[in-house]
Parts: sequence; structure tokens; C-alpha cells
Amino acid sequence: MSGHSKWATTKHKKAVIDAKRGKMFAKLIKNVEVAARIGGGDPAGNPTLYDAIQKAKKSSVPNNNIDNAVKRGSGLEAGGADWQTIMYEGYGPNGVAMLIECLTDNRNRAATEVRTALTRNGGTFADAGSVSYLFNRKGVIIVPKAGLSEDDLMLAVLDAGAEEINDLGDSFEVVSEPTDLVAVRTALQDAGIDYDSAESSLVPTMTVPVDEDAARKVFKLIDVLEDCDDVQNIYANFDVSDEVMAAIDA
Repeated sequence: MSGHSKWATTKHKKAVIDAKRGKMFAKLIKNVEVAARIGGGDPAGNPTLYDAIQKAKKSSVPNNNIDNAVKRGSGLEAGGADWQTIMYEGYGPNGVAMLIECLTDNRNRAATEVRTALTRNGGTFADAGSVSYLFNRKGVIIVPKAGLSEDDLMLAVLDAGAEEINDLGDSFEVVSEPTDLVAVRTALQDAGIDYDSAESSLVPTMTVPVDEDAARKVFKLIDVLEDCDDVQNIYANFDVSDEVMAAIDA
């Protein structure tokens, strides 16, 4: 089980009602806009856009905001920014490997913000390629349990290409190859199984266990990074035990 996955899932649920709701909305809308620009504004023919829209809706982003983002991205409405995707690499406290994905219209600003956040919170900026080899691109779907058994979930997704199912406590994490993401998501829908999010993600090939002190430092660094407007996603290879998570939550 990935402690990071469990932590990220818990954080996602809290984010819907916390003080950073507006910033989270902005990042989700940016995802929609970029997906529409790259693959067109029709969700039926653009799976990435479909999943970005579904994730935004699950997080209570107003439909009008989503529709406007699709129009800007597809060129039907003026105002779309020239977003560039940049992946920065670094290390957090306790040697935790981190990939910081930015969507920005100003590369210099993004690099400065990421570097500052790392160096001021026990991390270091790393050269390209020094961290990324520790992660593989995977399709990741988060499915709430809500009375669903792991056997029923496995039955629904196994033939569609699911590689593994991880128990995250209140939800399951279904992992597949990125090319099988749409097929697995479709299999869930055909089986009438609801899901919270479906997206291409970077999954660590090895993890670093962290104690309570290190975990608190890593969480603080991630909070600071997430507060940067240009930072879109953060991937890290720390593993937090249930005991450490319980201590932090308390």
C-alpha cells in the first residue's frame, strides 16, 4: 500500500471544504483548459478532457466555470493562456524524491517559486533526470468503497487492464498502464461503479518510509509547493504508516 496515495486521497477530500478551495478550483479549471487545447473541446473524443471535467465536477467546480474553460482551451472563446507543462525534480526532507509538475505561462517565475519552496523547507532542487527514473507513468483511478468489496471491483476491472488494486482505507486505488486508463474507467462505468477521479499519474517504483517528524516536514513542504499558483501536481515517494498518519491526524 502506498502511504502517499492514502495521504493524497485524504487531502483531496479535505481540500473540497478547506480555505484553499479557490486555488484548487483554479488548478482544476487550468487542467480542463489545457486538455481542451491539446485534444479538442469534445469530451466524447478527448478522454483526457472527459476525465479533467469529471474531476472538476467531483470537486464541486461550477459547471459554468468548466464550460468556459473548455471554450477558452478549444479557441471558441478568447482569453486562453499559453500554458506550458514543466516538470521540476527535487528532494524533500529525509531524502524523499519529488517531481513537481507546473502549468505556467512564465517559466522563470515557476522555477523561482519551486526552488524557493524547496530550499526554505528542508528540500533541494535536483538536476533533470536525477529523480524521474524513480517513477513510472500509470493510470490511477480512485474508487470510494461505499459498500463495494475488493472482489467485486476486481471482477469489474481485471479484463479491462487493471494491474493492481490498493486499499486506501475509505477508497480503493486502481492502477493500470496509462494506455488502459480509459478502458478501466469505462469498465467501472459499465458496472455501475462510481469513482472519484481517473487520471494519468506518476507512481514511485520504490518508497522511503518516514517517521512522524519527517512526515510533518514533508507535508509542510508539499503544502508550500501547492500554494504556488504554477504548481499543478506533486509526486513523491514517501511512505507513511497508518500509525504515523493517526498520530498526525490527532
